[in-house]
Amino acid sequence: MTDKTNDPVAMWQKMMGEMEKGFNSFANQAMSSPEFSQALNRAGGVAAGAQKQLGELMEKYLVTMNLPSREQVTALAERLQSIEGQIGEMKSMLSQIAASSGISQSFDAAPRPPRTKRPPSENGGQT
Repeated sequence: MTDKTNDPVAMWQKMMGEMEKGFNSFANQAMSSPEFSQALNRAGGVAAGAQKQLGELMEKYLVTMNLPSREQVTALAERLQSIEGQIGEMKSMLSQIAASSGISQSFDAAPRPPRTKRPPSENGGQT
């Protein structure tokens, strides 16, 4: 077996362990200081402000390009969903009315146009 004092892998592991301990103690010390928390709060505020400005800029760009914003598309989707729900309720009410009056009509299928073309006569189209 190799000697532990001359083993390069063991030396590397020991060095990495010591570096990790040093970094952890430095990070814990830095994070416990009030300056660190102030700097972190300022950075968070700057990021939130930048995100808000970008959102406003994007809104102006979309208005200029005559395109809907995310909020407008969401509002449209909600309205459409509400309308579809109301149509569904109307279909079920019409189906109930049709069933109670004895009318057999399906409201799900689109109405078909009247058939105007006649099939050929039995003698091959000649009179």
